[in-house]
Amino acid sequence: MAIRDKMAANAAPFLQPGETIQAVFAGQTTSAYFALISFWIIILSDSYRAIVVTDRRILVCQAGRMSQTKIKGVVRELPRSTRIGPPSGLWYKSETLGERIYIHKRFHSDINQADAAISAV
Repeated sequence: MAIRDKMAANAAPFLQPGETIQAVFAGQTTSAYFALISFWIIILSDSYRAIVVTDRRILVCQAGRMSQTKIKGVVRELPRSTRIGPPSGLWYKSETLGERIYIHKRFHSDINQADAAISAV
């Protein structure tokens, strides 16, 4: 099962009835460049987040300490009209999700997909 599919399945209990997921991706609140000093900084700070974009809202969820796919709970809920991108670079730093979240390049297409869904409405 792909990482996005696992995150979407684990986010299902936090969705409202009839709500559908448009995009889901992972991020972290601690810069990945701290891993150059020590990987334990990222692990012990419990910094992983899963961002779930639905047709109604955006959920910023706390993910597991060792896995980005395990969702523990909702940290904050944002209106669906919130723009996340446009992403750039290897680690995009987003300030629009209520806290500084670093999102890896492999999830930039998910950010673009989520932002494009706003324009389509």
